[in-house]
Amino acid sequence: MGLRDYIIKRIIYCLILLIFVMSINFIIFMVMPGDPVQFFINPLKKGSAVDVAEQTRRLRELWGIGDPDVIRYFKYLYNMMTWNFGITFDRRVPVAGEMAWRMPYTIILMGGSTAFAVIIGVLLGVLSAHKRGGKFDTTSVFTSLIFYSLPVFWMGMIFILIFYVNLKWFPLAHAAPAEWAIYPPNPWTISASSTNPLEILVTVNPSDLMSTISGFARHMFLPIMTLTLFQYGGFLLLTRATMIEALTEDYIVTARAKGVKERDVLLRHALKNASLPLITSIALAFGFMLSGAIITEGVYTWPGMGRWIFQAIGLKDYNVLQAIFYVIALCVILANFIADLLYGIIDPRIKY
Repeated sequence: MGLRDYIIKRIIYCLILLIFVMSINFIIFMVMPGDPVQFFINPLKKGSAVDVAEQTRRLRELWGIGDPDVIRYFKYLYNMMTWNFGITFDRRVPVAGEMAWRMPYTIILMGGSTAFAVIIGVLLGVLSAHKRGGKFDTTSVFTSLIFYSLPVFWMGMIFILIFYVNLKWFPLAHAAPAEWAIYPPNPWTISASSTNPLEILVTVNPSDLMSTISGFARHMFLPIMTLTLFQYGGFLLLTRATMIEALTEDYIVTARAKGVKERDVLLRHALKNASLPLITSIALAFGFMLSGAIITEGVYTWPGMGRWIFQAIGLKDYNVLQAIFYVIALCVILANFIADLLYGIIDPRIKY
């Protein structure tokens, strides 16, 4: 099977898997207890029972709750495919717009922390495997197990106590300084050209640009550090285990006998052949990136997807939850598809 045929086969498989996941997602919300309509009607029970019944009927008609299950299912599939996620129950704004506003914060938080965790975990794992049984190996494994076992909310509160309360180095919470709500920085100015009205000119304000970067960096440092320390241990232990197995192979002994530098032996020979489990783990980590970090975002009041999921659960906002679960499933399927392609690129022994 050639690469093109393999990609076509995998795309078809991913589409079938996506339909299956969407169906499971629909069934889960169908059998969930509770009625979102009653959640909004009960606090506002004003007027007679006839008025309440009429309000309930209109809400059910607006949200399509009264339709037959088959019609609701196909409407759900069409809406998910076209990214028409409906409106949020609390603020009455489009779910897609709210998601687009929160998604960059989650990508920065989860993407940055995952990237740092992968780099730190893989490098320390390679060194631990190289110096197996030594002090560096013992210290690295012991430290990673400690951070991997500590509750993430406890780590967050300890970091707030140290870096905010005692040292005053970093802010307490939020993604940006509070004063930006009144006096936001202006890192660049967009204007039309005086000679050509269709030409757009962008003027960078260096002082405001540095102030913007510094403000966001100071607010994201503590949550990214918390998640990085919590995640890197898993990558370290996995890298160490795969590297220890790879370093016992005959081709490693041959490479060392030929006088290959130890750095090349570790990185170009052992790590490359031991990287397949790492690719799967890294792909899943980035695939679940948009699920956010519910606890960490709650500790630092970070306006990301994780905190939004927690709020939607409390409000029984089915539109938000269905949309988020769909996007997460789409990202995980895409990440696994990319991982399958990388297998054949990294390891030529794998044939498509």
